[in-house]
Amino acid sequence: MTQSIFPAMKISAAGMEAQRRRMDVVAENIANAESTNSSNGLPYRKRQVVFKAVEVKQPFHAHMQHALGHRDAAKSVEVARVVEDHGPFREVYNPGHPDADASGMVKMPNVNPIEEMVDMTSAVRSFEANATAMEASKRMLQKTLELMR
Repeated sequence: MTQSIFPAMKISAAGMEAQRRRMDVVAENIANAESTNSSNGLPYRKRQVVFKAVEVKQPFHAHMQHALGHRDAAKSVEVARVVEDHGPFREVYNPGHPDADASGMVKMPNVNPIEEMVDMTSAVRSFEANATAMEASKRMLQKTLELMR
């Protein structure tokens, strides 16, 4: 029984870590939604998290079952990388802004705060789903231990 519970808990923990990283990146995007001049002289560019599926290290028995075609290998998730979105910058007419060009246009970050809030909500919900799965695995393990007494 514990052979199936511990990998499930590890998968949930990996999902929670991946979603926490996603929330950090979204928070950074929101914080820089008005940053018109970053270290490279350009407006801030939106960042996005790219996930990848990874196989869960399993006991020998699970590898044998998979090799015999009895079940699919369990997959987990991890952050592969964080990438910049190279979409166009927004342009806003604001001739009094220090970063305005000769025609009064200011290049603003390609961050849409509404889209970021939707992404944050999605990350929070995914984190909560993984936390719920982790709690269910913990309860199953506790029940198993109670039955063994």
